[in-house]
Formats: sequence, C-alpha cells, structure tokens
Amino acid sequence: MKKSYVLVLNCGSSSVKFAVIEPHSGDNILSGLVERIGSKKASMSWKYKGNKDTKDLPEIDYRSALQIVINDVLKIDDLFSYIVAVGHRVVHGGEKFTSSALIDGEILDNIRNCCHLAPLHNPANILGIEEARRSFSTLPQVAVFDTAFHQTMPAYAYIYPIPYEFYTENQVRRYGFHGTSHKYISKVAAQRLNIPLEKSAFITAHLGNGCSAAAILNGKSVDTSMGLTPLEGLMMGTRSGDIDPSIISYLVDTIGFDVHRITDILNKKSGFLGVSGVSSDSREIENGMLSGNERCKLAFEIFCYRLAKYISSLMIPLGRLDALLFTGGIGENSAHTRERTLKWLSVFGFELSSENNKNNGKNSNGVITSLSSERIAMVVPTNEELAIAREAIEFL
Repeated sequence: MKKSYVLVLNCGSSSVKFAVIEPHSGDNILSGLVERIGSKKASMSWKYKGNKDTKDLPEIDYRSALQIVINDVLKIDDLFSYIVAVGHRVVHGGEKFTSSALIDGEILDNIRNCCHLAPLHNPANILGIEEARRSFSTLPQVAVFDTAFHQTMPAYAYIYPIPYEFYTENQVRRYGFHGTSHKYISKVAAQRLNIPLEKSAFITAHLGNGCSAAAILNGKSVDTSMGLTPLEGLMMGTRSGDIDPSIISYLVDTIGFDVHRITDILNKKSGFLGVSGVSSDSREIENGMLSGNERCKLAFEIFCYRLAKYISSLMIPLGRLDALLFTGGIGENSAHTRERTLKWLSVFGFELSSENNKNNGKNSNGVITSLSSERIAMVVPTNEELAIAREAIEFL
C-alpha cells in the first residue's frame, strides 16, 4: 500500500513551520522552519530521518520561502508524491468558522474577511494556502483555525461589557486562541484517565512564548483567557496579558507615545522581557532567578501568581475538575513553574509529587500530583501539527 502523508503548514508573520506527518501512526516524517523571512539573517532548517540540515536564505521574500519548502525540501526521497492532503494553521476564523474547513474559493474569501482581526497572521496564512493550492492543485487543502474550538463559549463568556454595538457592528468580542492545542491535549488526557471526553472537565494551560488557559467541559471550550487578540489574559514571553486599559491613555498623555507604539510595547516588550529586563525566554528567567537576580525572581513570581489566579477563575464555569493539564514549552518542561503554580493552588487540594514533577510526569503517565492529592495535575505534551494533520485527513 502506498504511504499517505499530510503536509502541515504553519505560516507566521515572518516564519514558516512545516511538517510531513503520517496521520494514523503520528510519525513525524520531516519537520522544519524558515525563520526571519525578509531579513539578512533569514534561514531554513529541517530534520529528516534523524539528520539535520540548514540553509541561509538572506532577504528571501515570503512566497519564495514557501516555494523552496515545496519545490526543494519536499523533493527529498520523493516525499512530494506521497502527500495526500495539506493542512493549514489559520490563526483567526472569526465567528464564521466553528470547525475546520475544506478550502475552496468561498472559504478563502471568508478567511480574507477575517484579516482585520489578525492583520499580522491571517495574510501570511493566506499566502501559504495560495502557494500550496498552486503546487498541490488536486489535493484537499484544509484550514484548521486557532479560534474555532472556542466558538462553543456562551455569550456571557465572550461578550465584553462595553456598548453592544461594538460587537454587532465591529465584531469586538472574545475569540480565544491556541484552540488546536487545547482540544488535542484534552482528548489525550481523557484517554489517559479513561474518562469519556463527553463527560470530562479539564482546565488546560498552554504555556510557551504565548500562553493561554481554557476551561473545557465535556469536550467543549466554555471559557478561555485570550480575547479579541492574543494579548489578553496570562503574562507571556513578551506580552503583558491583562492590564488596566487606562494605562494606555495614561502613557499617551504622560510620555507622548501614540497608541500604536504602546500596543506594540505591550505585545513585544512586556511580559517576562519587560519585567526582568533580561529575556523573554522562561529558561533564562529561571536561570537568573536561581542566580539571585531579583527582577527575574519577580517576573517568575508574577507569571505563576497570575496563572494560578486564571486557573482558579476557570473553576467557575466547570463546576468540577477532573484534571489540570500543563502543556507547551514551559508547561511541559518547567518543573519550577508547575511547582510554584500548584503551591498557589493548594487551597483547591493540589498536592505535588516532587519526583513525578521533576521528570515532567514521564514515568507516571503525565500525572505530577501525589496519590493523596485531592485533585489531579498532569503534563500532556501538545502536538498541534499532528492535530492539524488528522483534521485534514478526515476530509478524505
């Protein structure tokens, strides 16, 4: 039987992540990244059969980068001929998309209509779709939306308490992001705990450079931390998360920055980076903290404290909790972050197993709480590329 692979494209504002995946087994056949597109330091790296390769692509434009991925890398061992579908990560689907969609002209136009909601990301997503449709004209192309999973939130969770016409006329509401990851790990956790997904209650914490938490009841998102944009919610690598909105007008008046410059600061120079003055990388924050850097200590403490507060608030829409799930680069690998966060949450009956936490739950099916803990906390590695590949293959 001929092998069947799915090409997954995740096109960011200045990068292209790509992977070739066997969706049934979950095998990652090839993976790679083109980064810093448009700059002198643009480069591509990829991994295939355990071998890593890199290539400098100075000042390459976005479309040319996609063409190199498709026309050069995918020609290795004729991988191109085994691809049966293409899955695309699309950041924003607005209210139009409540699930993944088989891409045609109408669907693509609807994705374009959401560009004003994600001006940095959706146009890049569209470029990836257009290039893949040219190169794989006979194959199904599937859009998997970051926002779709959260479209099951009730109105009282997604409507902002501002004039209602901002919602009806300008689509201002909470959408949420990282939906593919939240959905994936909730399914995995239900399987591990032998709980029917449709009778489960999870809080999921996707913690990486971008961070979000979600309340998932019976397999559906009922609330999440991110809002109209990914800036709302938790403290992140360079994003502030929740702040008093009057801070913006205050800084406009006192410093003289315009609102766009301040928004840029809140997105790109805040969070770990802004508080510590050292780095946006949590690993460097932890190293600084352990070395006695007081601002790194403060950044770490703010992050864990605010995460614990959000997790606490997400108990409300669930009414019960089967498990708290940690995922993403920080969630899967930072024992210090999990330990401090669960200490804040001890009021809810979380009791950590130091041994299981230190090995990231790898020897305990992901569980990092003790046998005597009233509640379960787990580490569940995410795999958004596999989730996208499986969504895409369903349309075959």
